[in-house]
Amino acid sequence: MEQIVIPADPRNTGPAAILMPAELFEVLPFRYAEVEPEEGPALLSCELIRLEVSYPFDESASDFRCDDDALNRVWDLCKYSIKATSFCGIYVDGDRERIPYEGDAYINQLCHYGVDAEYEMARRTIEYLIDHPTWPTDWALHFLPMAWADYLYTGRNDLLRHYYEELKTKALFELAREDGIISTETGLVTPELLARLHLVGEPPPLRDLVDWPPGSFADSGIGERDGYDMVPVKSLINAFYLWNLWLLAQVAEMLGLGGEAVEIRERYEQVKIRYQQLFFDSRRGVFLDGEDTDHASLHANMLPAALGLIPPGYEVSVLDFLRSRGMACSVYGAQYLLEACYQLGAADDALDLMTATHDRGWLNMVKSGSTITMEAWDHPYKNNLDWNHAWGAAPANIIPRFLVGARPLQPGFRKALIAPQPGRLRQIRSTVPTIRGPIRIELSASASKDWTLRIDSPVPSQLDLSGLCSHDRSPRDSYLELPAGTKEIKPTC
Repeated sequence: MEQIVIPADPRNTGPAAILMPAELFEVLPFRYAEVEPEEGPALLSCELIRLEVSYPFDESASDFRCDDDALNRVWDLCKYSIKATSFCGIYVDGDRERIPYEGDAYINQLCHYGVDAEYEMARRTIEYLIDHPTWPTDWALHFLPMAWADYLYTGRNDLLRHYYEELKTKALFELAREDGIISTETGLVTPELLARLHLVGEPPPLRDLVDWPPGSFADSGIGERDGYDMVPVKSLINAFYLWNLWLLAQVAEMLGLGGEAVEIRERYEQVKIRYQQLFFDSRRGVFLDGEDTDHASLHANMLPAALGLIPPGYEVSVLDFLRSRGMACSVYGAQYLLEACYQLGAADDALDLMTATHDRGWLNMVKSGSTITMEAWDHPYKNNLDWNHAWGAAPANIIPRFLVGARPLQPGFRKALIAPQPGRLRQIRSTVPTIRGPIRIELSASASKDWTLRIDSPVPSQLDLSGLCSHDRSPRDSYLELPAGTKEIKPTC
């Protein structure tokens, strides 16, 4: 039998690309194939076999079904996208470039954890990116979140221990001015710092991304930054920086560096105070894009909402602002917008975003004919988008982590947090993979909206029931400690 040879593409086999293993063959994403005879009409009598390349994937490791078929279709699209885009053995940004990028990899990593109990591909990607980083400031600030997620889901601290000094450098302490706020545009990006970050060559490294693409890549001219004012000192970059400080303090403490942990935690608290003073407009109840601007964007507000940086008492005003902007971000930004919704208890808003039928949603990808999540919402928003991009698959991690609510409470899932936020959904059945075995959760609501929750977990869990009741009907016992095994709970609101 003759095998069709797919010619190599110069763009995705260049110096920065991850190459296909030599023992395999070149691949190409496609939805259908058309066979034409060389000349004239002919009867085709042949056997066609599709050869497929993907990382080992356990289809049965995860499952999700609910009473909203639109959300089921979004889950199926996103779950399959993680399998289909794994063909390089390292998380890449789709077939067009086949280059690993930190922001892409973080979403890919969380999604992979959400659909399969597999952790080595993420670790391999993190280690590759340590020595082969990319240019955005935002991406440098994703290393610690990636390494921390690896620790939480696997329980292994060897990666954090081995790369601790590298991760400290990538947290960008050295860009801090006297008040603790960081910027890449204040003369502090030195050749020495770039060398320690392993950033060399073109384009000039450490440039702020905010979101992608900007309007110059979009036929619509809109771009995905919601009009973000790209001032030198940006609130979004500093929200990521604060996240890094908080994580680094946890890492230092876990590694037995108690004194260093205290110092980093103190720095976090000081920078957090300055961050809120500088970027939060208490009169309007929203975060501004940066220093010396009055513009407030979706991005400047969804990051602090997702990361717990809103000043107490202003959660409602920030949530109202997020609602007013809708999905004014890219498929990448959607990760943090959805997290912000769940952190603010706005489960129905998250459901609306995930099941939207307009052109800035996952159902539009399905309608367009794609079987894998796209690089952007649609062609008007990125004129060279590819149709196979895992950074667009955020619901594959948002659904198990926040809607179903199963997350590691202790590293390696020694103990689980189960905090479902079903919103308007009335029936849910889910299998969430963990390194210690699957957690199976079923939720059902009666006609009177009373819940029945069935949990089958291989590990002890802390159950947070507050997301099952309306805000004016808090459950009598919001937090329950459950041993491993099967348990049926009927929350009383």
